[in-house]
Amino acid sequence: MRVLPALIAPLFLSACLFSTDKAEPVRFVGETMGTTYSVTVVDMPEDLTAEALQAEVESVLARVNAQMSNWDPNSEVSRFNASTSTAPQPVSAEFAYVMEAANGIHLGSGGVFDVTLAPLIDLWGFGPKKPGEPVPTDAEILKALSDVGQLSLLTLGEGPTLKKEKPGVSVNLSAIAKGYGVDEVAELVASKGITRYLIEIGGDLVASGENAEGKPWSIGIEKPDARSKTLQLVLPLDNTGMATSGDYRNYFEEDGIRYSHIIDPNTGRPITHKTASVTVLAENAMLADGWATAMLAMGQDRGLEAAEALGLAVYFITREGNDFVTASSRAFDSYVEGNK
Repeated sequence: MRVLPALIAPLFLSACLFSTDKAEPVRFVGETMGTTYSVTVVDMPEDLTAEALQAEVESVLARVNAQMSNWDPNSEVSRFNASTSTAPQPVSAEFAYVMEAANGIHLGSGGVFDVTLAPLIDLWGFGPKKPGEPVPTDAEILKALSDVGQLSLLTLGEGPTLKKEKPGVSVNLSAIAKGYGVDEVAELVASKGITRYLIEIGGDLVASGENAEGKPWSIGIEKPDARSKTLQLVLPLDNTGMATSGDYRNYFEEDGIRYSHIIDPNTGRPITHKTASVTVLAENAMLADGWATAMLAMGQDRGLEAAEALGLAVYFITREGNDFVTASSRAFDSYVEGNK
């Protein structure tokens, strides 16, 4: 079985538990980045309608897509990828900001998080490749790897600019752009004087203030079982970004072998460890989004070591036979304990 990826991001839904309407919250939903978004506001200003706010939210999301979508051939990232120039190319401040964050995660993860993985993603069938094609050969993997290398093949410069070291290198921001979109919407909402809100795009989210019942927002983490939608853990969330990445929906099986959509840039092959889901809490959704992908690629053992060294709040769910076991970093435990 092969499950195809979402249009822009292979990150997976954390169930969001919204509270009752004691304070008459306003909620609206829509589509963006190949998935859905939702905005829930408790303290809606009297002079602002839900329709007007949604129109502004969709304008923000359209701008993010126009900069970062690999599925729009006219987007900023697509135009950069289409160029074969190795001269510094001007990029927007927003593109540079996300790239700088991606570089930080790349370094912190020992290179496991990499935005130049598109040749391998496509080769393994999580892009344009059609279902049913054979698993790639060693030679094909080696060839694709020649155009992979975030810091060795891409250089951010002043201006800002982004420079390719090889004409064929490309950028795919799908593992961080949804979180960035959440943050941009949150910034818009906050600029309206709204302090109590929950913004979510495809499971990446940021929460601020209290819900309609005067309590922290309750956010559920799914058990990584594609056959059910049960919750593993429910977290109280306030002024925090959160993202969950898992391998249990976006994968394929061939000859009895399971191939995850998460590719290890060191080997050019899908991850083989048993970590099925990783949730990250961070200061914003962009960092939570990127680090969730990085931690899933690293797996529990390496990921937990890195999380402790970097002070990251991370929660792992790993397969053990027919069961799941969990592990968490000290920062995650401290967050949960401090928000009981």
